[in-house]
Amino acid sequence: MMAPEDVTIRPATTTDAEAIARVDIASWRGAYSEILPDSYLDSLEVADRAGHWSAALTARGSSMLVAEDTGEIIGFTSVGPSRDEDAEPDDLEIYAIYLHPRAWGTGVARDLMRTALDGLEPGAVVSLWIFEGNERAQHFYRRHGFQHDGTERIDDFGGQPLKQLRFRKR
Repeated sequence: MMAPEDVTIRPATTTDAEAIARVDIASWRGAYSEILPDSYLDSLEVADRAGHWSAALTARGSSMLVAEDTGEIIGFTSVGPSRDEDAEPDDLEIYAIYLHPRAWGTGVARDLMRTALDGLEPGAVVSLWIFEGNERAQHFYRRHGFQHDGTERIDDFGGQPLKQLRFRKR
């Protein structure tokens, strides 16, 4: 089992996009198998996700960190300007924080979140969106000072409408 002290957290580079995509897909398949349709999870492709993350790595105002264990990317987080309709100009959003399932429960997610939050301006308002049924994530974010603010949205995943909850931290 890996230990957080053996993990390096560093800024992501465009050469990390494919490894980030692999972690992204493994995490989605592990975390959302009870929430999302199998057909949707099975349709996730590394090349498609790598393109998405490559674009995210060069997006203005956003930043990404990766967690590495012996040179292998096992987690990542992406933060940038909030996309919420009611966001103030300086509000931020955590777009993603995912770990490969083999890294779950090791403390790496905690360290990745702390590093991401420590890199923000003091007092920054940060939001993120969580699937309604994802209790594990809700518990994790509450431990880091986020609270559900009552805002919800419905997004379509593989033809299935799913409710997401907005959590915020001030």
